[in-house]
Amino acid sequence: MEEKTKMTPDEEALVDALKGFNEAGANTEEPAAEKTDLNHLESENVVEKLQAELAEQKDKYIRLFAEFDNFKRRNAKERIELIQTAGKEVITSLLDVLDDCDRAEKQIQSSEDLQQIREGIQLVFGKLRNTMQSKGLKPMESIETDFDVEKHEAITEIPAPNPALVDKVVDEVQKGYYLNDKIIRFAKVVVGK
Repeated sequence: MEEKTKMTPDEEALVDALKGFNEAGANTEEPAAEKTDLNHLESENVVEKLQAELAEQKDKYIRLFAEFDNFKRRNAKERIELIQTAGKEVITSLLDVLDDCDRAEKQIQSSEDLQQIREGIQLVFGKLRNTMQSKGLKPMESIETDFDVEKHEAITEIPAPNPALVDKVVDEVQKGYYLNDKIIRFAKVVVGK
């Protein structure tokens, strides 16, 4: 007794269509036994072809899935590395300023000339500001500008010294900063009322 393989509805429809095609074009003088053998062989060939295609598609799917999984892992690893080294460039550029601070500290301890110490410290501060600006840091100008809740954090309100300063920033307690035109710290201000 021969065991039949189960076919999907699509496979059955394909086999039925092939049978109909073979029957329509077949010679009527051909014996019925030969027709059955031919149909059986053709249906087995179709099933084998479909199974081979299915196996090929499964293989492609598995490979694609593995490739995508590797991509996700590689992307996560690169992201972690980027986060860990994100500040490296800025820190490296600030090392020169730190060296200048160390030299200024030594000079302060050994020098008696107050004017020379002031000039040295001003040079260090200027170098620090220039380095930070070269990395995209820009101070926020707040004094005597309109109070804006998108940029300013009001610490307190005081009576305005003159009517032109009503609802404007009178004093700045802590400076605000932009990094590449994005606010990274809000300015803490005193507002006139």
